Amino acid sequence: MIDHAHDLESVRGATERLLTAAATMDNAAVTQSSRLPGWSRGHVLAHLSRNADALVNVLRGRPMYPSAESRDADIERDAPRPLDVQLTDLRESAARFQEAGAAPADWSRTVELRNGVTDSASRVPFRRWAEVELHHVDLGIGYELEDLPEEFTEREITFLADRFSGHPEVPATSLADGTRAWSTGRDADLPEVTVAGTPADLLGWLAGRRDGSALTVHGGPLPSLPPL
Repeated sequence: MIDHAHDLESVRGATERLLTAAATMDNAAVTQSSRLPGWSRGHVLAHLSRNADALVNVLRGRPMYPSAESRDADIERDAPRPLDVQLTDLRESAARFQEAGAAPADWSRTVELRNGVTDSASRVPFRRWAEVELHHVDLGIGYELEDLPEEFTEREITFLADRFSGHPEVPATSLADGTRAWSTGRDADLPEVTVAGTPADLLGWLAGRRDGSALTVHGGPLPSLPPL
């Protein structure tokens, strides 16, 4: 069962770790490339701030973004800002998200995210947690997938495996990290492909952060996953 209050506290902790780490950068570092193609570290920080406000919109029953074009334009506008402005924005937008999450609400209600995707309101805090943790890694400032909280890694693997479950372009696949197992891809009586590796490497592959070369694959080539 999803515990939105627990996840809100997890978001708070992840945000503090991110702010502390990002504060070690300087203005020049903010302009340098992140691990995301075409994005500087400033783009990543700007996206995190605007995503917090977008999820406030979701919790309050408004469209997540006015449009895809405005989302992209806001990130491009905010990416070149100096570090102190970026960090202030990230801290203040995170506080707005926490405030929205603390308001009395029906957490079982269905909310709408981007591109017509719907989900339970109770899962929104976990979605924000994923944004903060994975984009902290994307900054490339010393925080790696191996550093992610174990609970988060397991839940995000489960979330992404469920996301690709039944996808016609992904063969039936079983995943294992030595102690836990998941399944994803097309429906089949038996998995066509088995993929094993460390939790960090499984998550990295599922989340598009690693190429999967460290994984052990049987029954065929490593499946190509659609973009998130």
